Amino acid sequence: MAERIKDSTDHLLESMFQSEPIADDGFSNKVVGRVRRGIWVRRLALPIATFIGAAIALKPASQLAVVVPRLLEFVPANMLSTPMSLLPQLQLVVLGGMILAIGMAFIQSLAD
Repeated sequence: MAERIKDSTDHLLESMFQSEPIADDGFSNKVVGRVRRGIWVRRLALPIATFIGAAIALKPASQLAVVVPRLLEFVPANMLSTPMSLLPQLQLVVLGGMILAIGMAFIQSLAD
């Protein structure tokens, strides 16, 4: 229906879109290149930082792994054992998971 009935505004818009694009002397390509470069920098930054951090923390972590068992020898055995009454029951864990899933679905539906 819109193809048959056109007013002056429609004709003006058609004439604007039929004109030649403005020459930008490669500006658009430069912008696209910078955006893509920024995307790759962000994609690589976290894995590289993780690798460097793991390399730095390797020696202290290995020293800590050696020291902790020695320190646990000095802790009384009754303090290391957890009474069964403090552990949550399976039904409570399942109920908590269900409530969490329902809550997340509800929040997602609010966002939509």
